[in-house]
Amino acid sequence: MKIGIVGAGMVGSTTAFALVLNRIGSEIVLVDRDAKLAAAHAEDVIHAAPFAHAMSVRGGDFGDLEGAAIVVLAAGVSQQPGETRIALLDRNAAVFAAIIPKVLAAAPDAILLIASNPVDIMTQVATQIAGLPAARVIGSGTILDTARFRVLLGRYLEISPKSIHAHVLGEHGDSEVLHWSAALAGTMPVAKFAEQIGRPLIGTIRAEIEDGVRLAAYRIIEGKGSTYYGIGAGLSLIIRAILGDEHRLLTVSMVSHEAVGVSDVAMSLPRVIGRAGVESSLVPDLTQAEASALRRSATILKEAFGSLSAI
Repeated sequence: MKIGIVGAGMVGSTTAFALVLNRIGSEIVLVDRDAKLAAAHAEDVIHAAPFAHAMSVRGGDFGDLEGAAIVVLAAGVSQQPGETRIALLDRNAAVFAAIIPKVLAAAPDAILLIASNPVDIMTQVATQIAGLPAARVIGSGTILDTARFRVLLGRYLEISPKSIHAHVLGEHGDSEVLHWSAALAGTMPVAKFAEQIGRPLIGTIRAEIEDGVRLAAYRIIEGKGSTYYGIGAGLSLIIRAILGDEHRLLTVSMVSHEAVGVSDVAMSLPRVIGRAGVESSLVPDLTQAEASALRRSATILKEAFGSLSAI
C-alpha cells in the first residue's frame, strides 16, 4: 500500500526509514517544497531496503500521492530551543491551510496522520480544513510520551519497558497527564510491583519520572535541535495498525465531541486503531486529581485552538 509523507525534514524522513526497517507498506512518496531534499532522503532511505524490506521509496509532488492509503503531515516550521509547542500554532496552521487541499485533491480517501506540532491543535486544524470525519484525521498525540513513560518506569523497576502498560493522556506537551493510577507492570499495579521488589515509587521518584517524560523534548532539542527517532518509530506503529487493521489500542489524538466535560477538542486518549482510522475512544478510570488535570489539559487545548484566526 502507498504511504505519503508531506514534509521531508527529520521527522518525515525518519518515519520513512522506520517504515522500511519495520516492513510496513509497499510504496512511500516523500513530498516537500524542497524537491531535492525529498529526493535525497528517498534515495538514502531506499538504500536500506536490501537490509530490510523491498519497497519503492521516491520523492514526488502532491499529484504523486494519488492512491495513498495514509498521508503523514510532517510539514511545518521547527520548534526552537525554549519554544513551547503552543507558540508554533499560528505558523504551522498557515502551512496546513496551504497543503491539505492539495493532499486531498490527489488522495481523497486517505487517512491523515498528523505529526506537526503542536500536534493536538494541528489535528483539530487539519480536521476543520479537510472536512473529513474526525476518525480519519489522527494526531500522533502522546504515543511518544507514553513510550517515554514506559521507558523510565522500566528503567527504574529494572524490567523491560515492553512489560510496562502505562499511558500519558491529554496534550502532547506541558499539561499532559501521566496516568499513574492504572499503570501496570505485567498484570500488577506498578506501585505494588515496586514495593515487592524493594524499589518503592515514592513521591520524589514519581516527580523525577514525570519531569523525565514532560521535559524530554526540551532537553533533546537543546542538545541536537529536534526530536525524530522516537516519533518516527511511533508514526510507523500507527501506520502499521491502520494498514494491518490491527484494532490496536494506542494513545493518539483526535477531535472528540466531548471528553472529561470539555467539548470539541483534540487530545490523546486510548483509542482503538484499525483500517478505518479511529474505531473507538475510551475514557479510562481516573482519580479525582487525574480527572481534574485532564480537564485542565483539554481546556488549554480548546482555548489555544479558539485563539486561531480564521482558517
